[in-house]
Amino acid sequence: MLLKSYKLEIFNPECRPGAMAVHCFAQLDQDVSEALPYVNAVLGGHTYSKDPPSVGFKIHGKLITIHSKKIAVNALKDEEEATKIIEWLKREINTAWEKRNEIEPLYEAAPKPQIFEILKLLPKTNCKECGQPTCMVFASQVAEGAKGPEDCPPLVDANKERLSIYLGRFRFDF
Repeated sequence: MLLKSYKLEIFNPECRPGAMAVHCFAQLDQDVSEALPYVNAVLGGHTYSKDPPSVGFKIHGKLITIHSKKIAVNALKDEEEATKIIEWLKREINTAWEKRNEIEPLYEAAPKPQIFEILKLLPKTNCKECGQPTCMVFASQVAEGAKGPEDCPPLVDANKERLSIYLGRFRFDF
């Protein structure tokens, strides 16, 4: 096991002290930099940096960055959600490290969902039933992980399945 422990810090963003969402830092007690290319390969990071080592993700509308000795997560409801996500990342880091002989390390950003590929599968009626002004806005939220196929009421089952399959290449759950 590479990552054994961390200290969790929950805080309100300085730029928006009255915001309902909180952020967190997990200060890692172990250095995980050697595991980052393997984590990137498994989870498909949207950003990857060799120096200083870090990998970033956008999952379910949250920005997550894993550094060698720190994990940062934004847009959290509360400490319980922060703990759930950090524990999930801890498991992912340790699993990737333990299976590193079976994983091809990835030293660059992984592909991201493309808005136009998502839009192709949507009804393109701009009906607003999803709560967004246009299908394009909805597609961008899907690409960011904030919305999913189930959030488009008029989406027909066949396209809902195609969209789920397409997004499955880019998504993971905590």
